[in-house]
Amino acid sequence: MNPWRKRLIGLLVAAVVFALDVGIKSWVVGGLRLNEIQQVYVLPFFNLTWTQNFGVSLGLFTAGSPEARWALVAMTGAIAAFVLVWLLRERKLPDIVALGLVLGGAAGNIRDRYTVGYVIDYADFHIGSVRPFLIFNLADAAITIGVLIILARSLLSRDKPEKAAQPAHEAQENAS
Repeated sequence: MNPWRKRLIGLLVAAVVFALDVGIKSWVVGGLRLNEIQQVYVLPFFNLTWTQNFGVSLGLFTAGSPEARWALVAMTGAIAAFVLVWLLRERKLPDIVALGLVLGGAAGNIRDRYTVGYVIDYADFHIGSVRPFLIFNLADAAITIGVLIILARSLLSRDKPEKAAQPAHEAQENAS
């Protein structure tokens, strides 16, 4: 497959994740008015719960001032730019798709922070009163899945160097 076609697929994945994230958050705020009612019980193990995340991953680096908010926008924007460049340089489709997931999720959360000053989180999985995850959103899920794919592929699918396949006596003959 043409390398640019693969990159286009990655950019399309990013655009779809971004559009879905924006759409769901618009529904959560506009149609469902979760910001007013705070919580909707959906299933015994899943609620929609309104949360404003002023920090980044796991609520770290909380932006307590306008300056901190814009610093987070700049920092996450720089990370997203790095991911975009990586996506455009990558050659393997699974890695490109994973980077598209990360890029689309990052763009969705950056949009929130830029427009309302915090990231809108709503997905609340739980087992009774135990919450194995923090409350999150589609963008967070896409970022997490993308990073896990990249990590798994980097740990489990190593490319073998071509010279390693050559017997030792042939390597010595070629060196002389």
